[in-house]
Amino acid sequence: MDNYEPIILAIVGLAAIGLLIVLFLRSRKRRPLDMDLMEGHEFERYCAELLEKCGFQSVEVTRESGDYGVDILAEREGVTYAIQCKCYSAPVGLKAIQEVYAGRDYYDRMVGVVMTNQYFTGPAVKFARKLKIMLWDRDYVQAMEDE
Repeated sequence: MDNYEPIILAIVGLAAIGLLIVLFLRSRKRRPLDMDLMEGHEFERYCAELLEKCGFQSVEVTRESGDYGVDILAEREGVTYAIQCKCYSAPVGLKAIQEVYAGRDYYDRMVGVVMTNQYFTGPAVKFARKLKIMLWDRDYVQAMEDE
């Protein structure tokens, strides 16, 4: 048994390190970001500025009411986008996917996107895949900030 003690200790040590890494990553995702403190229209303007910073052209925030499920219209490398922005305190569900799906066709855009400060529910992810809607979650938006 003495021959196995170093191996057992190494395994326990690696498991503890793995647990600490998981806990760190979870706490990092829950940390409030500046975008979490924004109200809806402020988040839309923030997203428009972020898109411009990332090389999108013709970025236009649609009017606040009667936007047909689209908050931002943009273009990049000849591809046109209809983007729905959701600044929520909980995961984004199916409704946002439905809205941008309809709005993409209304504005005759090639790509529909839901952009959020949160994550998406499992059913929303499946639905978006089926309807070919892109989902830009919290991590994706943060990565855009860092570009």
